[in-house]
Amino acid sequence: MASRRRPTTALNIWPGFVDALSALLLLLVFVVMIFTLAQVFLAQTLANRDTQLDSLSAQLADIAAALRLEQTSNEDLRSALQDSQDRGSELIEALDALQAQSDADQARLAAERANNADLEAQLSQRNERLDELGARLDASRQSLDEERTLSASARAEVERLSAAIAQLRTQLDTISAALAREEALRAERETELADLGERLNIVLAERVNELEQYRSEFFGRLRQVLVDNPDIRIEGDRFVLPSELFFDSASATLGDSGRVELTKVAATLTDITAEMPDDLNWILRIDGHTDARPISTERFPSNWELSTARAVSVVRFLADQGIPPERLAATGFGEHHPLDPANTEAAFQRNRRIEIKLTER
Repeated sequence: MASRRRPTTALNIWPGFVDALSALLLLLVFVVMIFTLAQVFLAQTLANRDTQLDSLSAQLADIAAALRLEQTSNEDLRSALQDSQDRGSELIEALDALQAQSDADQARLAAERANNADLEAQLSQRNERLDELGARLDASRQSLDEERTLSASARAEVERLSAAIAQLRTQLDTISAALAREEALRAERETELADLGERLNIVLAERVNELEQYRSEFFGRLRQVLVDNPDIRIEGDRFVLPSELFFDSASATLGDSGRVELTKVAATLTDITAEMPDDLNWILRIDGHTDARPISTERFPSNWELSTARAVSVVRFLADQGIPPERLAATGFGEHHPLDPANTEAAFQRNRRIEIKLTER
């Protein structure tokens, strides 16, 4: 009975200890959740940056391929322009300037690629830092005290990484702007190339039409001058004169009758060329032809030598008459381009000829 009446004075501290332990456990769970969310967010952000960098690398490869294709196209166009008209030098110089600009642009693109490689290296460093941060997070789970100490450091590291990622985004925006400018420059060069090609076609057409006009006038006047000789005829775009009018058999020495007719040709050509512009690139081509019967002498081992020597004799006489030598050309075809393939005396006579053609060099 005495023990029952004694008041209970013992202090029960267990509920307070449980509350403190629960609060400590909740704090630990909260800190772990904060760092886990930070790690997930950073991993997702860096994965997006990897995707963007891969897309940017693919765009850079496409631009490089397009630049190489453009360079090849420029070289083909320059070759075609050189073959079609030597007088397009000014336009070709413009194409060379554009090609040099394209090479400079390609060098700038290479510099952008180097910058992109630097960005990738920086991203790799960021990944290494993230791995280090993950190691720190794993270590923080071992001790609450160490976790509290690491919390401030990890938060500062996250803020520093966020700033670095923002800087990386700014650099990527700069690269995107540079690529956009490169695309605009390439489109402008393509427009300039198309305009140059159109201008060159116009110039070539004008030159061809101008030469055709003077050729028609030359043939018209020459037809009037040589109308008294029925053996002289027109075959397509050239005058055909029989060899007997100029040379004896198996000879390349001009006769008197040939000199008379060539004097008329020289006078007519002199009158026409006086009206031609200096930059019109024309020549008077003299073609020598023989019949199919072979020849073999000490001076003329074959018909090639004979036909060439006759063409050269005509060219020399025209040069003596005042025709500029740089506007004359002599060609020997031998018996290989007959007008009449028959094996008759009339066919042989027709195939022995001198052809005069006003053409473009």
